[in-house]
Amino acid sequence: MLVIDSHTHVISPDTGRYPAAPIGGRRSDWSQRRPVDIDGLVRALDDAGIAKAVVVQASTVYGHDNRYVAEAVRAHPDRFIGVYSIDALAPDAVERIRHWQAEGLSGFRLFTTGTTMPGQADWLGHEDSYPAWAHAEEHGIPVCLQMTMQGLPTLRELMKRFPGVRVLLDHCARPDLSDGRPYRRAEDLFAMAEFPGVHLKLTHRALDAAAAGGSVPAEFLADLVAAYGADRIAWGSNFPAAEGTPAELLAQARKAASELPGADQDLVFGGTTAAFYAPAAPTGASR
Repeated sequence: MLVIDSHTHVISPDTGRYPAAPIGGRRSDWSQRRPVDIDGLVRALDDAGIAKAVVVQASTVYGHDNRYVAEAVRAHPDRFIGVYSIDALAPDAVERIRHWQAEGLSGFRLFTTGTTMPGQADWLGHEDSYPAWAHAEEHGIPVCLQMTMQGLPTLRELMKRFPGVRVLLDHCARPDLSDGRPYRRAEDLFAMAEFPGVHLKLTHRALDAAAAGGSVPAEFLADLVAAYGADRIAWGSNFPAAEGTPAELLAQARKAASELPGADQDLVFGGTTAAFYAPAAPTGASR
């Protein structure tokens, strides 16, 4: 199975053409300290032996201006899958989804927390966002969701209302795993496995959390696979937001997953991402 990275970012050196307009008003530190443009990402992936990558909109740099992600996909359609950001509460949210899908991108991101916006935004689940969720469900458009564990009760209600939506949770929703097995502090994360549309993005943030306190990364990953199945877990480097090269970040994840069966590793390191972003048949009208 070819390795596919489910979470990367690109930052343009051309600030005139691509000016910063970060969600929340403050640009992320990582994007200023270690920006990587399209060509730089390709080189880093080549060095790591990574076949393809999902380029996720850098919300703390460009907000909802997704043009540079679209440029990356146009330049390397064989290497990149693009995920754009939208304002789900905006009256034209569905129109913007249609626009960016037509530009060759493959799903949208909702940004409700981050290094520049700590905590959990209270707009997740607002009824004004329902048209965007309904459109995603009806047209089989995947959703990438940046959120904290505090938002999981809201996500639960959204999944009940829109059961056909496929959702991928960045960083496994940033769980506290320090108590170790059976991860009582993260029980809401494991409980979300009952919704078949919910998928998890396994990044350095989740792996670092799994190495804290009484937690062991290999045990955490084994328990995730037991709950969700490897076909709902996708590795992502978070490069260059994460410190380290894609090769180093991949090695960290490979070590944590080394005790999984080979078939499960193939899914985590490529198969799940390929399936998640593959065109999906519409599921029909939402509830």
